Amino acid sequence: MSIKRFHHSDFSNTANLAALKHDTSTKISVCIPTLNEAETIGQIVRIIRQELMEQIPLVDEILVIDSQSTDRTLAEASSAGARAILSSDISPESGSYTGKGENLWKALHVATGDIICYVDGDIKNFHAGYISGLVGPLLEDAEIHYVKAFYERPLADERGGSQPGGGRVSEILIRPLLSLFYPELTGIFQPLAGEYAARRKLLESLAFPTGYGVEIAHLIDLWKHGHLSGLAQTDLIKRVHRNRDDSELGVMSFAILRVFLQRLERDGRISLHSELPELFRSWIFEPGQTTEVLNRIVEEERPPLRDIRAVTPAP
Repeated sequence: MSIKRFHHSDFSNTANLAALKHDTSTKISVCIPTLNEAETIGQIVRIIRQELMEQIPLVDEILVIDSQSTDRTLAEASSAGARAILSSDISPESGSYTGKGENLWKALHVATGDIICYVDGDIKNFHAGYISGLVGPLLEDAEIHYVKAFYERPLADERGGSQPGGGRVSEILIRPLLSLFYPELTGIFQPLAGEYAARRKLLESLAFPTGYGVEIAHLIDLWKHGHLSGLAQTDLIKRVHRNRDDSELGVMSFAILRVFLQRLERDGRISLHSELPELFRSWIFEPGQTTEVLNRIVEEERPPLRDIRAVTPAP
């Protein structure tokens, strides 16, 4: 099945998008998960506020949902015009985990939009097309329900320049796995992209792993529940961000792989004969010695918000 594809410039007339939003009484929330992104978060928020709230009334609110940053992320976000909230302060009765997926799930509790647009907080070349290019298809086509970004992801080199080769986890881990087990999803160019927009009703029907597995879980679950016809993707050209080193990518891959394997078993595509380990083992190599590094990675899963509300008695 062919997935609908757009370019962000297709939606450069943001005044038209704002008129569509007004005519359909739609509200749009931009939600940004953060952890120590003081270097970039202020500029991202300022661009959204100035170009898509003050100049053109496309976005109704900007929420920064933070995982206990130790730098000035919260202060920078607030001074730039976002509502900055600690993830742990949202729905405290449901407990709190540390992780990107947790922040995205908690955002649904406080966002007021009918369309939720998620963007990462470490983008160095952010432009308004990141938002208009993702929400535009949802405003113009009622049959589209979930819009994923794709782009070139350059890798910084030692001289301060860049070269092709970013998106290593997607290309080395996720794309082979999708080809083997979920070929229906191989037409998605950036399956782990952190930039996407969706209708609230759909997001509230999805489970949210609390860590790095959230994006691939969404795609597999959209496939499982027959929503691929409502999936689209938008070309944002290029995404420049803070590249992670191999040790960070190992932790990310471990978390994502646990989520992927659990869904494979759920969908009857493999059988696991024991519980998946939570301990990720890696090594640091230094002159004259090697040190084992142990990381316990528990990818808890938040249930669909719709299910929680269905069993919560009205006040």
